[in-house]
Amino acid sequence: MELKENFDEKGRKASPILPPHIKNYLIDIDGTISEDVPNEEPERMLTCEVIPGAKEAINKWYEDGHIITFFTSRLEEHRNYTEQWLTENGFKWHGIIFGKPRGGNYHWIDDRTVKATRFSGKFTELVVENRAIEVFKSE
Repeated sequence: MELKENFDEKGRKASPILPPHIKNYLIDIDGTISEDVPNEEPERMLTCEVIPGAKEAINKWYEDGHIITFFTSRLEEHRNYTEQWLTENGFKWHGIIFGKPRGGNYHWIDDRTVKATRFSGKFTELVVENRAIEVFKSE
């Protein structure tokens, strides 16, 4: 991963950034790359089905040099099941973040560019569309 130096408006060193051609994909697991399995039934995590096209799309992004991180509501105690399932099903990834809040309706606030894509059941080509979004009011 090639991070570029970054500086604030006063010329002080700030957190590094990725080059513009590299994306940092944060991808949910349950209901996005696998059938939806609740945390209360962890025994199903090893046998759930892969969403068609998920592995191919994600592995292509990985091979193209993008960063793949799974961001899941599964708990840290599910790490072994989760990594085993990902490996057995041929997924490539850089990291997994456990403990994402459950329930959806996410509203991400960050000082970095955030692009959100709602998964609606099919991995197809990503396209650019203009949509209404919530932003902080200008003063």
